[in-house]
Amino acid sequence: MEVSIDKVKLLREKTGAGIMDCKKALAETGGDVDAAVEFLRKKGIAKASKLVSRKASEGLVHAYIHPGGRIGSLVEVNCETDFVARTEEFQTLVKDIAMQVAATAPRALSPEDLDQEIVEKEKDIYRSQAVAEGKPEKIVEKIVENKIQKFYEEVCLLEQAFIKDPDVKVSDLVKELSGKVGENIVIRRFARFQLGDLS
Repeated sequence: MEVSIDKVKLLREKTGAGIMDCKKALAETGGDVDAAVEFLRKKGIAKASKLVSRKASEGLVHAYIHPGGRIGSLVEVNCETDFVARTEEFQTLVKDIAMQVAATAPRALSPEDLDQEIVEKEKDIYRSQAVAEGKPEKIVEKIVENKIQKFYEEVCLLEQAFIKDPDVKVSDLVKELSGKVGENIVIRRFARFQLGDLS
């Protein structure tokens, strides 16, 4: 199908993708700009996964203090070059991650970083609950797996829904920008502080 220049320009502004990629995405989605954005995001995420092995040692450390001064966070987000670290998009991502940490109090970056003792304790609790509710034995493990996945979504930063757009996971946000800039982007570490909380 014939794709209008205006739609290509609009899609390019929304995604930062190249002209040919925008044309292809619009052709694939019948000229639907929103569907084309989704198409390019998926493509960007696929591109981003190839970048994961590359070394990311540039980036930013950012501090966020919530109004009122009772909660704050400190994050380090890395990329491969100082050039990307200075872009507005990267800086916005880092600020958003710091705000996410302050708002949601994640315990770990990813499920792999969680203390396995905590995970096993949670599984035992979910198992006991399912048995107490009289659930058949064959579906108890399925229930436990579903609940542990929800637990990860609450306590692991990369698994959390993004506070500004609950339809997007934090990990997708990182992958999307990574695909867009063509560099490996990594949330290296974070800390959250709450007044009076010594845990």
